[in-house]
Amino acid sequence: MKKTFRVGMMLGTALLAATSTFARDHKTPDPLAAHLEKEVRRELVTLPWYSLFDSLSFRIDGETVTLTGKVTRPTLKFSAENVVNNIEGVEKVVNEIQVLPLSSVDDRLRLALYRSIYGHTALQLLSIRAVPPIHIIVENGKVTLEGMVGNQMQKNIAGVQANTVSGVFSVTNNLGVDDSK
Repeated sequence: MKKTFRVGMMLGTALLAATSTFARDHKTPDPLAAHLEKEVRRELVTLPWYSLFDSLSFRIDGETVTLTGKVTRPTLKFSAENVVNNIEGVEKVVNEIQVLPLSSVDDRLRLALYRSIYGHTALQLLSIRAVPPIHIIVENGKVTLEGMVGNQMQKNIAGVQANTVSGVFSVTNNLGVDDSK
């Protein structure tokens, strides 16, 4: 049975929020599979260089873990594979994480997007987390927003704010909304 699990852009204190959101969205009847999912998620979100400019996901199929997403540092790609490979119960890791190209233009856009999105009054409280929940992925001027927000208004505001940044070619808003609140 194949399952897909998304890991948002959370670290530190955001780990607790991710765990509770994940538990509500995905019920796993097999306790061993549930334990493996929890361990993989924990290892990924606590990687030292994982930030709001990276996005990691994973899929578990038996004892095989497939890692996907986009990261700004090559070392993060290999660190993710190494920590997951060391989890008891994982026999194989397939690393499909893409490393984003180095670009000073994209780096400037990342900062401008961060300021625009988290500078908005409705989203400022989200910025006080160790890693804010809205992940900003920039690749050659194309922006993708990943993660979870509390309501549809926050999702819409983040999308609008991203579209106002000069130099952005397109914005894909993949933010999820946590309706359980």
